[in-house]
Amino acid sequence: MFRSTHILSGKTLYERSAQPMEEFEYELRRLQHRQREFAALMVTERTALLQDFADKLAANRDRLAVMICEEVGRCLRECEAELDKSVELVRYYAHLAPELLAHKTIATQATLSQVRFEPLGIVLAVMPWNYPIWQVLRFAVPALCAGNGCMVKPASSVGRVTEALFELVGKDLPLDVAWLAEPDVRHAVARTDALAFTGSTDIGRRLAAQAGLYMKKTVLELGGSNAFIVMNDADLAQAAKDACYSRFRDAGQSCNAAKRIIVTEAVADEFIPLFLEECAKLKIGDPMDPQTTLAPLHRRDLREKIHCQVLDALVNGASVLCGGQIPECTEKGWFYPATVLDHVNHNCRVYHEEVFGPVAVILRALGEEHAIALANDTPFGLGASIYAKDTAKAWQFASKLQTGAVYINRHTSSDLRLPFGGVKASGYGRELSEFGLYEFVNVKSYWQK
Repeated sequence: MFRSTHILSGKTLYERSAQPMEEFEYELRRLQHRQREFAALMVTERTALLQDFADKLAANRDRLAVMICEEVGRCLRECEAELDKSVELVRYYAHLAPELLAHKTIATQATLSQVRFEPLGIVLAVMPWNYPIWQVLRFAVPALCAGNGCMVKPASSVGRVTEALFELVGKDLPLDVAWLAEPDVRHAVARTDALAFTGSTDIGRRLAAQAGLYMKKTVLELGGSNAFIVMNDADLAQAAKDACYSRFRDAGQSCNAAKRIIVTEAVADEFIPLFLEECAKLKIGDPMDPQTTLAPLHRRDLREKIHCQVLDALVNGASVLCGGQIPECTEKGWFYPATVLDHVNHNCRVYHEEVFGPVAVILRALGEEHAIALANDTPFGLGASIYAKDTAKAWQFASKLQTGAVYINRHTSSDLRLPFGGVKASGYGRELSEFGLYEFVNVKSYWQK
């Protein structure tokens, strides 16, 4: 069942049943036919259709942002930013793809030898709820540029905004929605040609195993527990502001947020009060209100999970510097206060697990080398930040971090021009940039005598 509810009132906004497998098979055959026709177009013809779609998306930006705000619960300005970045993504690839997908002639002993980039077919995507427009388009747009068709299985709680997105897509692009029940996803993996997944590490492992049975190409963007490292010579005031923004934006429900604040003992007693001052400025409230800076969590079970993680940390020796209690709000919604845990140690669940909500974990490092060791002491490897005035030394430390990205004197984020993805339990493969464009292609060699 796909059911969207209003984040505050709990009112049902959208509801529909999962589709029977017979309907999925019918829609898949139609999509396969459209994909073959689409792949036969010139790259510039495909990107022209994507430019048209970008215009439609921009024209509907405000309406879709409100839908995301009501269904997911993120602050309205954050939802508007998601739409703006999504439009920019479509236009970025529409401009870049013709150059990157052009045949590459290689000098060999042949009279003509080339490398060409050809589509794989239909890419199935299993997508999360937290960025219901951006996550879909981040995988789909480069795959479409290459001539693939895309079928998206959305999260069950964002059906209304998903349907609105696909109404804009129309039939010009081979991009369809698959209203699949969870048990039917395995069948869909077997029937399609590749898999993209964004979500938890546990589900990612299961889907990767299923795809492996059928030898399907996969790209997995999984959980993250990004380190935010504050070195001895950091600009502490700026680091405190950035750490607060990164940890608590989108109510902390982002895989790429700063989750572990690793600060050297030399500056910990100066940095932590500055960080707490920034946290105290956050305002819980209606995500539609421009004054709100800390929105509710998406679901009740998500709030219960992070609260259990906080309680476990306290039992195992951590201390709470702010927050840590489920509020008695006059507002409806699954609110949780900005929470900061200090003296977190190896016995605490939050040391090892991803915390998908507004809880910051502080780890005190004995020195700068120890800070890097703490940053790497996690199953995850999505991103990390290093704050230091000595940038040459920061680059040396960055090379030691086991992550897909390192940001120096800036919080972790994503840039269309740079590859996005992780290592270890944060998954594999890359999205965005030219590297994301090449993930779902057959890099095919041609040789003529």
